[in-house]
Amino acid sequence: MNLFEQAERDNLKRAQPLAARMRPQRLEEFAGQQHFLGEGKLLRRLLKADRLGSVLFYGPPGCGKTTLARLLAVASKRRFVQLSAVTSGVKELREMLEKARDELSTGGFRTLLFVDEIHRYSKSQQDALLPDVEEGIVTLVGATTSNPFFAVNAALVSRSQIFQFLPLSVDDIKTLLARALADRSRGLGSHEVILEPEAAEFLATSSEGDARRALTALEIGVLSSSERPLRFTRELAEESLQKKAVVYDPDGDGHYDTTSALIKSIRGSDVDAALYWLARMLEAGEEIRFICRRLVILASEDIGNADPQALVLAMAAHQACEFIGLPECQLTLSQTVAYLATAPKSNAATTSISAARADVRDNRVLPVPAKLRDAHYSGSQRLGHGEGYQYSHDAPGGVAAQDYLGVEKTYYHPTDRGYEKEIGERLKVIRKLLRGEEPAP
Repeated sequence: MNLFEQAERDNLKRAQPLAARMRPQRLEEFAGQQHFLGEGKLLRRLLKADRLGSVLFYGPPGCGKTTLARLLAVASKRRFVQLSAVTSGVKELREMLEKARDELSTGGFRTLLFVDEIHRYSKSQQDALLPDVEEGIVTLVGATTSNPFFAVNAALVSRSQIFQFLPLSVDDIKTLLARALADRSRGLGSHEVILEPEAAEFLATSSEGDARRALTALEIGVLSSSERPLRFTRELAEESLQKKAVVYDPDGDGHYDTTSALIKSIRGSDVDAALYWLARMLEAGEEIRFICRRLVILASEDIGNADPQALVLAMAAHQACEFIGLPECQLTLSQTVAYLATAPKSNAATTSISAARADVRDNRVLPVPAKLRDAHYSGSQRLGHGEGYQYSHDAPGGVAAQDYLGVEKTYYHPTDRGYEKEIGERLKVIRKLLRGEEPAP
């Protein structure tokens, strides 16, 4: 490398943001993900045994997927090649694979191919990887923020180890901030910065496990301040950390996971958790009609007759939200979620219809008893339709001793919670009356 090339490299390095400059150079410097990278864990064992195969990294932004891919190439003595599924097509992919094959066949290094956002490749692009992955020409490391079981070709998933990245802990991010402030060559060590504990705590907590976001805020605060030595305060940290965008793909895991959390919190009667998940959906721009629809379903699925007003309120909320829209309809949704979360719970409506439908699907279909068949058309009496039918309103108490099914079946089992407890007591009497076991009141 000549002097000009070295100068160019130095200039490019100086232009890099702090997060890029502070990328770990060795596996020992890598923060987080100890559940699969710690001593004795699977990925570490694969590296030590030199058995690293194709892997898929799945997790949120800023938790080290790209960095770890580079470190794996170094640790396994492979040539590192990076492609982005957003900007590269089949042509670039095939050219890279051909070069990797040539390199290996001439006794060169094996290639570790890192494909960022691999879920954005089409099926044909993902299929193009399969032969070389199977033959070991390349070691594929794919990174994705979407669940690979939904977003990546099943054939590729079956040939890869999947490692789920978790957001970095508060302590992990504090360590990275301290390291950046101490490093004079790559970090901010030459700027004389005193990071106050409250500021470090704020950056580490508010970045929500995203190291890139925390380091970027630190760099902005330091470089935008002329005071030296600089006392990096909580106020400066708040100014430097821009308002976050809630990570929430309307068609991805974030959408379904947060919806699931909302429903399960309401079902579990944790009103505070339910309001948090509702707020998160609103902040992310979730469609209001979708939220309303889920609440209407829940009112029957998880509350039912334990509080029949729940369905009435959920439907009223749907109508009110359509009428007034955002931002005011957040008040309606808050009221509704709080009511549903604190209402008595019953899934009897869910289990009863599920049992009845299973009977219809799996067992002999029962004929309609003749006395219940339509008797309003000419000739129905000749078929015996309606014969023996007892009009319930003519019976004492409005319940006639009469068989409506032809076999003994019990599908609805009321709980002893809320209004359904009263229904259960009344149902005991009704069922005895239907069977003619006791006189009507």
